[in-house]
Formats: sequence, structure tokens, C-alpha cells
Amino acid sequence: MSAILVDAGPLVALLHRDDQHHQKCVEALTEIRDPLVTVWPAFTEAMYLLNFSWRAQDALWELVLEETVRLLPVEADDHRRMRDLMKKYRMLPMDLADAALVAVAERERIRRIFTVDRRDFSLYRPAKLGKFMIIP
Repeated sequence: MSAILVDAGPLVALLHRDDQHHQKCVEALTEIRDPLVTVWPAFTEAMYLLNFSWRAQDALWELVLEETVRLLPVEADDHRRMRDLMKKYRMLPMDLADAALVAVAERERIRRIFTVDRRDFSLYRPAKLGKFMIIP
């Protein structure tokens, strides 16, 4: 699949002007041409982080409803892999959203990820894909 996974951090940064990563994420977004995709756990995390503002949460809904960011399903077959990933990276620790993103990356063969979490995503190694290509 020719797409770019989106972590919760950029979703928050794009919608919250006071976020320290806002400008960097806005600039990166202007250069992205491929479809943006995410998973429910990352969307949920972003929604929680935006809970200070109904308008920001509504803007996040709008990104999904307008399919600017498309939600990919986390399938039943991904659950065991997510658990295994969280065990493998427990020293970081890996959260549920990251595990879902990595599992879906493996399933859909997506190597590019839009994230502000360079530390963790530079360490994760999706099976048969090697290192993530991190944006920005």
C-alpha cells in the first residue's frame, strides 16, 4: 500500500497551534502526497490529548470524516502481533497505539510514518520492512 501512517503526535500538533511540533508538522504535511492513514488506538490517543478543546477534537473528527486521514482496521489477526510487539519493546515501553501502528505497517507493508516520536519509531523494526522512514 502506498500510504503514510500517522501517529497521534502529528494529529495533535497539526490541530493545536501551541504544540511545540506544530510548525514542523504543518511544513511536513505540505510535502506529503500519498494518502495518510492511521488506526483507532492512535486516533483515540490524539482525541484524548486534545480533550482541552471541543473544537480541536471536532477538527480531528473532520480529518477522518473528510478522509484526509483514513482509519485502517486493526484486525483480529493483528492482536497477537500487537501483544508480542509490546512484550518485545516493554523496556521503552511500547504503548497500544504504537503496537497497532507497527502491526498494521507490517500487514500493509507501509514503511513511512508521520510521527514526532523519533526515539521509539527509530528503534521499532517492522517485520520484513526494516527501519521506518520517519517524517518529518
